[in-house]
Amino acid sequence: MERVRTGSAYDCDVLVIGGGIVGLSTAYAISRAAPGTGVIVLEKEPGPARHQTGRNSGVVHSGVYYRPGSLKARYAVRGAAEMMKFCAEYGIAHEVTGKLIVATERSELPRLHALVQRGRENGIPVRELGPAQIAAYEPEVRGLAAIHVGTTGVCDYRAVARQLAAASGAELRTGEEVVRVDRRPGLGVAVRTRGGTVLRARVLVNCAGLHCDEVARLTGDEPGMRILPFRGEYYELARPELVRGLVYPVPDPAFPFLGVHLTRGIDGGVHIGPNAVPALAREGYGWGIVRPRELASTLTWPGTWRMAGRHWRYGAGELRRSLSRTAFATAVRRLLPGVKDEDLVRAASGVRAQAVLADGTLVDDFLIREGPRTVHVLNAPSPAATAALPIGRATAARALKSLTT
Repeated sequence: MERVRTGSAYDCDVLVIGGGIVGLSTAYAISRAAPGTGVIVLEKEPGPARHQTGRNSGVVHSGVYYRPGSLKARYAVRGAAEMMKFCAEYGIAHEVTGKLIVATERSELPRLHALVQRGRENGIPVRELGPAQIAAYEPEVRGLAAIHVGTTGVCDYRAVARQLAAASGAELRTGEEVVRVDRRPGLGVAVRTRGGTVLRARVLVNCAGLHCDEVARLTGDEPGMRILPFRGEYYELARPELVRGLVYPVPDPAFPFLGVHLTRGIDGGVHIGPNAVPALAREGYGWGIVRPRELASTLTWPGTWRMAGRHWRYGAGELRRSLSRTAFATAVRRLLPGVKDEDLVRAASGVRAQAVLADGTLVDDFLIREGPRTVHVLNAPSPAATAALPIGRATAARALKSLTT
C-alpha cells in the first residue's frame, strides 16, 4: 500500500493515543503495511507500557479459554506464536513453559472437559491428566484432574513494547496527555495535550486502554460502553521452589477473569494472583488511590449496578481475598496445599480495563469500533498482550483504510 503523504497542514498521517503494547503494535503494523506513513504515538506517562502492559503476569496465553471463532480465540492463538517469534528475533526473554489447568472439586470436572473441547476447536494441543500425572508436572500441586496446554509461555512484555516502539519508526512522545480533540471528518483530527501542544493528523487511533471510552467521547463518538477498572492484586511466593511452571484453576465461564493462579516468570520468581476487585480510580493500584471524578463515572453508569446485582456473591469473595492475606492463601491452598500465609509477599498490582455495557454485560471479546477519521480500541484486556500483533494489524488496517477515504 502506498503512503498517503502528509501535507504541510498535518503533523502526521496517523496519531495513536496510548503507548501500551496495543498502541505500539498498531504503529509497528502501519510501518510494515505502508512504509513511510507518518505516525506519532502520544503517551501520557514518562515512558511506554506503564499500565496494563507492564503490570500483568507476563503470560503468553494459548487461547484455550476463548469462544471458538471469537477475536480473542483467533488473535490469541495466532498472537502467541507470533509473540514468541518476535521475542526470539529481537533477543527478548521468553520461554514456552506449558501450563496446567487443575480441577480441585468434582463440580469443576464438566467445565474442565468443556475446556478440552474448546481448546481442540481452537487448534490447541491439550492433554488430559489424572492426579498422578499432575504430580509429575507439579509435585506440590493437588487436583482431581487437569489439562496440560503445551503452547502457553511467558515473556517480558515491557521489553516487547520498547522493541515495538523502536522497530516501528514512529515518533513516541511521552508525558503528553490528550485533553481535547477537534475532529473535522472532511479534514482530519487535531488534539491538544495538557501541556498545550497541538497536533494535527489525518486519522486518530485510540488505544488509550483505561481511558479509551473517555478519549472516544472527546472525539464526539459515543462508545456505548464504560471502562470499569478492576484491580488485580498479586503476591510473590517466598518459596518459589514449590511451583515449577504455570498452574491455573478452572475458570468460571460467567466471568472474563481466570482466577488466582501461579505463574513462574522469566525472572524465576513465582507470582500468585490476580484477584479482581473494583478499583476506586482508573489507575487505582491500591485502596488508598481514589479519584472522585473517575469514581463518579463508575457509580453513575447504569451497567455498574446491574453487573453488581448479578455478581455480588462473586465480588464479595474477591473483596474478602483483597482485604485478608489469610483468605487469599486459603484460595491458593486449593491448588497448592503446602503454601502458608507467610509464604505470600505483597507484590505490585495491576488494573484491568474492562468494558461494561449499560445493561451490565461484561464485554467478553475484543472490541474495535470506527468513527469518521477515528479508530477506537474499546476493549482489550487479557489476552491483549498475547494478541497484540494481530490486534495491531487489524487496527492498522482500519486506520490505513480511513487515510484513503
